Amino acid sequence: MSENRNPVRVGISCGDINGVGLEVVLKAFEDNRMMAELTPVLYCGARTLSLYRKALKLDEVPFHRVQDAQEALPRKLNVVNVWEEEVAPEFGKATGTMAAFAVKSLEAAAQDLASGKVDVLVTAPIDKNAMQAAGFQYPGHTEFLAHLAGPEAQALMILVGEGLRVALVTGHLPLREVADAVTTERIVAKARLFNQSLLRDFGVATPRIAVLGLNPHAGDGGTLGGEDAQRIAPAVRQLRDEGIQAMGPYAADGFFGAGQYKHFDGVLAMYHDQGLAPFKALNFGNGVNVTAGLPIVRTSPDHGTAMAIAGQGVADEGSFRAAVWAAVDIRQRREQYRTITANPLQPQERGKKDKP
Repeated sequence: MSENRNPVRVGISCGDINGVGLEVVLKAFEDNRMMAELTPVLYCGARTLSLYRKALKLDEVPFHRVQDAQEALPRKLNVVNVWEEEVAPEFGKATGTMAAFAVKSLEAAAQDLASGKVDVLVTAPIDKNAMQAAGFQYPGHTEFLAHLAGPEAQALMILVGEGLRVALVTGHLPLREVADAVTTERIVAKARLFNQSLLRDFGVATPRIAVLGLNPHAGDGGTLGGEDAQRIAPAVRQLRDEGIQAMGPYAADGFFGAGQYKHFDGVLAMYHDQGLAPFKALNFGNGVNVTAGLPIVRTSPDHGTAMAIAGQGVADEGSFRAAVWAAVDIRQRREQYRTITANPLQPQERGKKDKP
């Protein structure tokens, strides 16, 4: 990043304070070099963060307390004090009472993102069941942010790792509902979003997208289900007619097992575990969850709250660190994409000439 550019302000929601979210945040910014080209703004209670630091013996990680994100200082871990209470973490316990603070953090961060006080958002992990108990009305971060973006917004979950990008046609949906949700129209809509994200968020000039089948062996000619031939194949044909380089449907097991994914810029999976299970097997610990399709930039680490190891000081911050850099990179690529796709010729009304 050049010196004449302002550091990107990275808003960070704290996630469930009983999990490993704050641990990976503190560990990531323990290295001052992380803040050379960005300014982190964490939404949390300052007293809670102090107690968390002490419990995990991370006292040497300093932070700067502010009341407003606009007061954030460069080369500091800035903390917007979202609540005043001295809330001590109860490591490993997923409760609605504690998840309520994760809701406060997320709402405050999203509000500042919308108002331009921070440039991008990185979300620490939440426990979805606990969030529901706290009154959170959305299955996860993706759906919450899509709701804030408006009724016309369409969000797409993309998992990004070394040599692999996986997007999902259906996200946080029970498996018994997946088959009905995998329609030709939905596949086409998600593939369009994926293609657009590959262009503007990842700088891929001519994206090649592999589309996975729904059933074992992609339906095996209809023997194992008709969705692949009746819904997915027509979607692929429509996408190709639109100029999108989509191919498939591919049987998911052989596709990953044989390494076919290496020949594509992105893989469109039909449901959550079909895409995330192989992704995490190949990239766990360094993967990033990207929410595409929205006017804002949001990323998160590829792991959950990890309640089983919370408070032990053994959580790996690698995925969170990657999520921070991914958010910064995507924002810059979007700026570049807007520049190169802008119309340099300003339209003029017919019959009018510039005045001398």
